[in-house]
Amino acid sequence: MKNKMFVTGLLILMVTLFAFKKSFTVLPIGSPLPKGEVKMHDIKDKMVSMKDATLKNGLLVMFSCNTCPYVIKNQQRTKAISEYALKNNIGVILVNSNEAQRTDDDSFDAMKSYAKEQGYKWYYVLDKNSQVADAFGASRTPECYLFNKDLKLAYHGAIDDNPTDASNVKRAHLQEAINQLVAGKEIAVTESRSVGCSIKRKD
Repeated sequence: MKNKMFVTGLLILMVTLFAFKKSFTVLPIGSPLPKGEVKMHDIKDKMVSMKDATLKNGLLVMFSCNTCPYVIKNQQRTKAISEYALKNNIGVILVNSNEAQRTDDDSFDAMKSYAKEQGYKWYYVLDKNSQVADAFGASRTPECYLFNKDLKLAYHGAIDDNPTDASNVKRAHLQEAINQLVAGKEIAVTESRSVGCSIKRKD
């Protein structure tokens, strides 16, 4: 009898948790930029939107943070592709949506320190209540969204095909997408699988 009650209680708990768990729709290719006008706190103490960050050829939005081992492991690649995007007149904005860690190593002050250490030359903003991540359906750090000059989603996924080993990269997905976007060509690979840490949303 006790076992039956325990199993019944466990099932009720699982159903309750499932019911209250947020679900997110991943932004489809071709979608317009969501939340483009929302102002977010940048590390230079300015309020900026994703539209503010956009340049002539489009915008690269990357969900990132200070703490994820995959972000840290990919830091040189993040900096290289961000610089490459800017050289191609594509704006860059890194978004920290780890709202559940604001009193820890993903606080605004920690973001400032981290960006300074890394030599960021682009926007790095705090996504309050993870509202931008929710609108994108973003779930990982790092996770990349490339928008064209009309601010329509052209590529979504990883920087390249080997997030764990830079020496064994066979295809640089994001760089290829930038090249094709700027040249006005159809993007050959529009989606790839992001590998990283989960975004730490508040319950």
